[in-house]
Amino acid sequence: MSDVDTEIILQAEGLYHVYESSAIDGNVVALRGLHVKVRPGEAVAVVGPSGSGKSTLLKCLGGLMKPSAGNVSFQGKQINRLTGPELVSLRQDTVSFIFQDANLLPDLNALDNVAQPLRHQGASAIASRKKARALLQRLGMDDRAGGMPSQLSGGEQQRVAIARALITEPKLILADEPTGALDPITSREVLSLFAKLHEEEDVAFLLVTHSREVASFADRSLELREGRFIAQHGEDVDISDLSSTRALIIDETGTMTLPPEIMTGLGGPGRFEIESDSNEQILTLSRLEKNASPAVKGVKLILAPVCPACKHVYFDEVQECPSCGSSRPMVPE
Repeated sequence: MSDVDTEIILQAEGLYHVYESSAIDGNVVALRGLHVKVRPGEAVAVVGPSGSGKSTLLKCLGGLMKPSAGNVSFQGKQINRLTGPELVSLRQDTVSFIFQDANLLPDLNALDNVAQPLRHQGASAIASRKKARALLQRLGMDDRAGGMPSQLSGGEQQRVAIARALITEPKLILADEPTGALDPITSREVLSLFAKLHEEEDVAFLLVTHSREVASFADRSLELREGRFIAQHGEDVDISDLSSTRALIIDETGTMTLPPEIMTGLGGPGRFEIESDSNEQILTLSRLEKNASPAVKGVKLILAPVCPACKHVYFDEVQECPSCGSSRPMVPE
């Protein structure tokens, strides 16, 4: 990568990753020439179904896995040119990880789990634990500092994992399905913590997820399908991150997903007439309405005003329906 922007925290160009296989189908191409940029204080979500390459991408971006081809840079430094100790040092100073499973060390209590990254950097036990306790207190976990991971709930474990990720004061947090193992209410609490860190501490995030609710937290989201970015949504959309060609995804119900720049070219959402040439498999769309709708942008999600199960009307910010007890869903604003 000859033209790396030092104002970008994380930058990747032309990422490919191939998993070798002796199966009949041969090798599996997980990533197909991806380009990614994350700027200071920016929150980016990579959204896609299982098997689309999300976790592979995160591991390559974080230096946990070497891509088959392409380059990754942290603050202008190409990680494939660094020695092992240099990479560890740069990663400790720049990025922290949060995984779906909190991955806490089972033999250490919450306080020592949080303090562990500082201990790895050579800080004293007293200084590390003092900073760890302050973080746990900030996240409402001070009274659980002595608890072992097996004694903590899923939400408590994830809060400990978040505190552990923050203790080195990273410029970027890479999160892999950070709420995937949590119930809806605890998930929103974790996302609220992320939003607070993002807004108040200017921490940058790159999250991989299949959840629309998690993606709504981000400033922009990249849609990943079969190892390629096919669409981008939100603020400051950079089309150069997308593949050179566009793939239109049609699911089993016949629903088609259009990339936002193509939707903009069509004049926004609306009703279209389809003229199909079945011999050449060509679809021609003609708008039926006279006036086009505004271009599609990022969708903001809010708490549902009415319970979809029992039709109870909410008048406050409760997370559970007081009538039937079901979790209150998030819906487009």
